[in-house]
Amino acid sequence: MSQLHPDFQAVVDFLAGSPAPHPRETSIEERRAAHLAASALTETAPVEMAEVRDIVLTGGLAARLYTPFNDAGQGLTVYFHGGGFVLGTLDSYDGLARHLADAFATPVMSVEYRLAPEHVFPAAVDDVIAATRSIAQDRELWGLAGRRLVVAGDSAGGMLAAVAAQELRGSGVVDIQVLLYPTLGPELVTDSAHRFATGYILEMDHLHFHYREYLGTWTDHTDSRITPLLADHLENMPTTIIVVAECDPLRDEAVTYAGLLEHYGTHVDLLEAKGMVHSFFKMGGICADVADEFRILGEHVRSAILR
Repeated sequence: MSQLHPDFQAVVDFLAGSPAPHPRETSIEERRAAHLAASALTETAPVEMAEVRDIVLTGGLAARLYTPFNDAGQGLTVYFHGGGFVLGTLDSYDGLARHLADAFATPVMSVEYRLAPEHVFPAAVDDVIAATRSIAQDRELWGLAGRRLVVAGDSAGGMLAAVAAQELRGSGVVDIQVLLYPTLGPELVTDSAHRFATGYILEMDHLHFHYREYLGTWTDHTDSRITPLLADHLENMPTTIIVVAECDPLRDEAVTYAGLLEHYGTHVDLLEAKGMVHSFFKMGGICADVADEFRILGEHVRSAILR
């Protein structure tokens, strides 16, 4: 029986009385502004970095490079933010990128991929694959040559990171993938998707709507770029770290993906954050125990980089 963390119970109770409007009832501009405002309210104070630099990647995508004071000199993380394929920006995920850089002890390159509904599938997928390749090829430009490449993402960004790792497997580009409570396909039929469908931060009806915005007229959900769980073969995948939240509708599909990767011989660390909800890494201002989850994740990533 799942037990919601008491710090999140108050949030769940508040949302039950004042539910967020359905995304179809507000403009995309209003939703993005609300997402940025919510990030500022729920996160802890940003971690100071040794350097933060805006960059234009080869190919024209914007990115932001975060170099932590504790950079161990071993890895470089390419990070794809969440936001349901429609909401996230470099600014709304600035806090999380800083925390990941500090926890991983690596520079983090946060990539601004194209968003729906202005740019439907496969625009975001094409962007993250191209960005991962270009960063791997150009890392010496930022004084980061020879480092192991970590591809990471949360929620929708977790799916994009998973797709990038699948598409580039066997090429030697990606050494480690880190998936934080990823969505892994639009069908959403697992037990956790039903049990936590409403009232637990991530509303399944809202996510279905985001998928419709993201996919546009594309209807083939069996395409592994849309549903990584349905990939035909998963040999030669990089070392993987997956974080799931106990009270997250997306929990079960991530656990299933971990099992599939292990079946094909991939080393997988599956970490479950007890009592946590979807997107909890962005809610350290609500729940102090999020700091422990960053610490645990960081230990696993630093160990994988050195493995």
